Amino acid sequence: MFKTCAMLFTALLLGVAWAVRGHFGHEWGAAWAGAIGVMALLVFCKREDWLRRMPVLAALGALGWGAGGCMSYGIVIGYCRGTGFANVAYGYAMLAVIGGLQGFLGGGLLGLGLESQDERKPCWATLFTQMIAAAYLTWGVLIYQFEWFMTPPRSEMWAGCLGAVLTLGWFLQREGFHRALRVAAYSALGAGFGFAFGNFLQTLGSAAGIGYNWWNVMEFTLGFCGGLGMAYAVTSREWPPGATASRGSNGIALLFLVFAIPAANIINAFDTESYVRLAERLGMSDGAAFARSQIAMAWTLTILLTAVAVAVWPRCRSRRLASWGLLLYTVLYTVFSYLDVGLFFQPLDWTVSETAYTPLLLSALGIWLLWRKRKVAFTECPAEGWGRWVLLAGVFVTALVVITLVSINAHDGLPGAHERF
Repeated sequence: MFKTCAMLFTALLLGVAWAVRGHFGHEWGAAWAGAIGVMALLVFCKREDWLRRMPVLAALGALGWGAGGCMSYGIVIGYCRGTGFANVAYGYAMLAVIGGLQGFLGGGLLGLGLESQDERKPCWATLFTQMIAAAYLTWGVLIYQFEWFMTPPRSEMWAGCLGAVLTLGWFLQREGFHRALRVAAYSALGAGFGFAFGNFLQTLGSAAGIGYNWWNVMEFTLGFCGGLGMAYAVTSREWPPGATASRGSNGIALLFLVFAIPAANIINAFDTESYVRLAERLGMSDGAAFARSQIAMAWTLTILLTAVAVAVWPRCRSRRLASWGLLLYTVLYTVFSYLDVGLFFQPLDWTVSETAYTPLLLSALGIWLLWRKRKVAFTECPAEGWGRWVLLAGVFVTALVVITLVSINAHDGLPGAHERF
């Protein structure tokens, strides 16, 4: 029961956060979402050694999930909107690859942080240097030498992420961090399937002519399934005692989480011109004043969160504090998205996808309230052999084929379709 509740709690929060990420996009929005997913898992697991290092572990999750935000996938989604089997299958397969790369990085770095011990720590500087070097090398060779384009004419940074994933995976295997490698693998399976299945829902919704933000549904599905995979892998293994919390590392990670990530999202997404256009759509006469007020509100909330975090965390680290931190961090991200789309100035409309964030968050809160006083027991599932992974890969590929067949027979071609072959 603990495993199921932990998976649902983590999946709901990472799913909503990834949907919110759609308003900000790219690396910094994904980093905030990844941090929320990791914090949700840590809070639900209630391990004191993990909670004492929550800023560092959440920052690792933010870096891993955020790095995948550099990948472009708009053209790939267009391939899925056609009617030819080869094009559509390619589109869904590449979405699975993109989601899988994001999940592997996010789950792998978190798993490595969880498995680190005082007497067995990775050299983080060396690992990150190797991952960055491999990312540039793989990107340069695959794109500029072999010209293996996935998303022409858009960015091909999937190749860079592939290099980082291969380096991280080899490091985890070579150094014996097998629990972390398992978390990376299940996170990749979940996020990869979630991205492909989410776009399948978007395709069916568009084919049915249902007016809804199906793109946001796709983003939620990626986060939800990625969170399921990550939480399952963590809760189905016994973990050794974690490394001792470092005050300096926690402090730097805390500032990264509560100030750097929100500030970067404000700078990237809260621009005056967009707010002026939004004010016009909302019928406001003074668009410039509206823009200033929304941007000022975002900065004020960020500075308040930073001040509270810096003042409270070093003096009172406890399970209850971690729960409140997760709540505030998630609510702030949701409020940022509402500020970005002006939802506070519009009537309640359930046909708007952003309206669904609140009931989803309340569902996660309900799971937490029901479980918060219960004891936690990690279960050791049987180790997966090569046969198990081959079976999972076969099921995964079969699911993509079924999705492709249903998709191409659900419509006669949708707007925005592209041909790869």
